[in-house]
Amino acid sequence: MSPRALKRLVDAPRRIPFRRGVAILPSLFTVANMFCGYCAIILGVKRSFEWAVTFIIIAGILDSLDGRIARMTGTTSDFGKELDSLSDFLSFGLAPALVLYHWGLKDLGRTGWLFAFLLPVAGSLRLARFNVQAGKVDKRFFVGLPIPAAAAAAVLPLYFLPQGIPRPFKWLALSYVVLLSFFMVSTFRYRSFKDLDLKERRSPTVIFLVALILVLVALHPPTVLLAVAVVYAFSGPLAYFLQKGGVVKKGPEEPPEPEEPDVEEGP
Repeated sequence: MSPRALKRLVDAPRRIPFRRGVAILPSLFTVANMFCGYCAIILGVKRSFEWAVTFIIIAGILDSLDGRIARMTGTTSDFGKELDSLSDFLSFGLAPALVLYHWGLKDLGRTGWLFAFLLPVAGSLRLARFNVQAGKVDKRFFVGLPIPAAAAAAVLPLYFLPQGIPRPFKWLALSYVVLLSFFMVSTFRYRSFKDLDLKERRSPTVIFLVALILVLVALHPPTVLLAVAVVYAFSGPLAYFLQKGGVVKKGPEEPPEPEEPDVEEGP
C-alpha cells in the first residue's frame, strides 16, 4: 500500500463524523427557533404574555444565526431553505397572531380573530416571495417588511400594554397589526444590511456608536428593541414617499449578484 493510500485510509474516519456534526448544526438552530415559537403559543394560551414575547425575540435571534452558520460551514441546501421557511411561519406568523389574539383581540369578537389571521397569511406570502426572488433582486434590500421584523414590531408593545386596556385601544392594536401585515406584502424596500462587511476597518466613531447602542439596550431592552422594530417597520414606506416627493434621490440599482441562499443544510 502506498503512503498516499495509507493516509486516506487513516484520515477518512476522522473527517466523516466532524462533517456530519457540522451539517446538522444549522438545522439545530432552526429547530430551536421553531421550538421557541411553539413555546410562545403555549405561553400565550396561559396568558404569560411577556414570556411569550421573549420567546419570539429569542426565535428571531436564532433565525439570524442559522443561515450565517450554514454559509460559514458550507452546508447550505434547498432542504434547509424549506425548513427555515416553515420554522419562520410558525415563530413569526402563527405565534404572534395567537399571542395577540389571547392578549386582547379575542375581545373584539369575530373581527378580532379574522383580522389577526392577516398576520400569518401575509407572513406566508412574504416568505414565498422571498424564496422565489432569492438571488434575483438587489441583495442590499428586502422587498416588503421581513417577517421576523414584523413579528417583533407586533408583539413588543405587549411588554408595556396591560391586558385590561380599554376596548378602543384594542381596535387601535388591531389596526396596527393590519398595517404591519400590509407592509409585509407591499413592495416597500427595506435595508437588509447584507452588504455590511464586518471585516473592514471601522473608525473609532463607529465603534463608539456601537458601544452606545449596546449600553442603551442593556439599560432597558424592551424599550430599545421596540423603538428599533417600529422605526425599521416604518422606514420602508417613509423612504418610498420621500423618494416619490423628490426629497431623497433613489440610489443606483445594483445588478443582482449570484449568491448562495440564506439557508442551511439538514441532516
